[in-house]
Amino acid sequence: MPFPLPLEALVGKPLMYLIFGLIGFGFGFVLEISGFGNSKKLAAQFYFKDMTVLKVMFTAIIVAMVLIFTMVGLGVLDFNQVWVNPTYLWPGIVGGLIMGVGFVIGGFCPGTSLVAASTFKVDGVFFVLGGLFGIFLFGETEQYFDTWWNSSYYGRLTIMDWLGLSTGVVVVAVVLMALFMFWAGEKLEHRFGGVDQKRAPKWRYAGAGVLLAAAVGVLLIGQPTTESKWQRVATVKDAALVNREVQIHPGELLASLGDDALRVVVLDVRPESEYNLFHIQGAQNAPLDQLPSFIPELHAKQAANTVFVTVGNDEEAATNAWKLLTAESVPNVYILEGGINNWLATFEAEGSEIQATPTPMPGNDTLKYVFASALGDRYAAAAPSPHEWELEYTPKIKLQIQRDKSGGGCG
Repeated sequence: MPFPLPLEALVGKPLMYLIFGLIGFGFGFVLEISGFGNSKKLAAQFYFKDMTVLKVMFTAIIVAMVLIFTMVGLGVLDFNQVWVNPTYLWPGIVGGLIMGVGFVIGGFCPGTSLVAASTFKVDGVFFVLGGLFGIFLFGETEQYFDTWWNSSYYGRLTIMDWLGLSTGVVVVAVVLMALFMFWAGEKLEHRFGGVDQKRAPKWRYAGAGVLLAAAVGVLLIGQPTTESKWQRVATVKDAALVNREVQIHPGELLASLGDDALRVVVLDVRPESEYNLFHIQGAQNAPLDQLPSFIPELHAKQAANTVFVTVGNDEEAATNAWKLLTAESVPNVYILEGGINNWLATFEAEGSEIQATPTPMPGNDTLKYVFASALGDRYAAAAPSPHEWELEYTPKIKLQIQRDKSGGGCG
């Protein structure tokens, strides 16, 4: 099974916390021995006298990037299971500017201030206290600018998605950019800080070469396709399909839609023309041929109580959508049993504007009803009341444990 590993399930909470503690200690230790507990050293980068922060942090970034996408390319790591912070463009830009000004004035970022405080540096302690006060103040005032704070939302956006480039090309480009920044940083140190670069270790050139070679390796290896991802899980997941473990009864979908403890995302994978004729109220139109473009958004929507349900006219298209989402590690995905045809057979009253065709239409995934008008979700059957229907069915929805959010960088 690809990484990340579910540590709690494998080793239990006590050992999991110990592992997290050791990783945190190691990170803090590296920051301290790199001089990141010294505000003067940190602030010196803004005067181009000491670019250690730039070199250390960007080295960490590109090494992690190369290792991550090497493991993804080899099929060891599932990148869809790696938390990527959702992008809120303008709040992020303003927040970055505020943090940058604070970094220049105070000489610390949040992470390095904790390193300084742990070694009892007075400026580090006061910076941490100021940060905690800022968090408190933000929490008490966020309600007044909540709309802006949640504006310009782009979801789980990566450079690959933004520029439409392959992962390997982006990895090589970022490594080259970082190496250029290291070279430029050394030139600035020499000019403004009087640093003699002749005394710098020569092995750094070998390290740069190894990183660049590894980045080219990522480009050559490539990244797994949806089809190859499906093949890795097909044995287990095909059994779930055959055993009808993921096909949920219309009654269970209706009950789930009315359950405040669940967040149900209904994905109608039919063409837009059929979606416009009739669809379940609240369903999102995600045509099967366009569904891959929805994957980043679906990952951004993930929460512990989120359930995704694919819907077609019958089950063929919905099953193909289920396979795609399952291969891309979208959790808690189910199929509406019998699709829209079964939904209407269950909830549509006789004598309404929706009529079953006298002779079933050919095809396994054909809409077997005719409509007086294309009213979408304005038909009564689009939003039946969960309290008025008591249907017998076997509950199948079981929420999987979600990966949690994680922080990154020195913040």
